[in-house]
Amino acid sequence: MKKLSKTLLKHESLLLNWFESNGLSSGIVEGYSNKAKLTMRKALGFKTFENIQIALFHQLGILPEPESGHRFC
Repeated sequence: MKKLSKTLLKHESLLLNWFESNGLSSGIVEGYSNKAKLTMRKALGFKTFENIQIALFHQLGILPEPESGHRFC
């Protein structure tokens, strides 16, 4: 019990912050960050920044998919 109470006192400010924020987390932001990192890793062969930027916009859902003449099943 003494060890537990010392741990709780050590992390008191962090625990109180969690209760004040009503349990909100930064999980959504971390998810978008991981998507962006993955897209950047896939875009290593692109020659211009504009191409990487377009790939990021498509991956993060900001741009619509271009219309294609071929339909994939």
